[in-house]
Amino acid sequence: MAVASFVLGLVGLLVLNFFLGPIAIVLAVMALRRGTPRRFRALLGLWLGIADIVVLAVLMAANGGTSWSILG
Repeated sequence: MAVASFVLGLVGLLVLNFFLGPIAIVLAVMALRRGTPRRFRALLGLWLGIADIVVLAVLMAANGGTSWSILG
């Protein structure tokens, strides 16, 4: 779960941050509560998930309410 959290958080910075960010956070918290030996990757996944949400908020503020648009 720690590695999945890290990967989803990393990919979420580029695409689908609305979905992948919260999933990365949940997976990271679950991995940390279970006492994963990959604690650093779980923490990275947690911080990347939080960064996904921050990026989403910045994009929504910059574009006037939408994170992205098909029409550009």
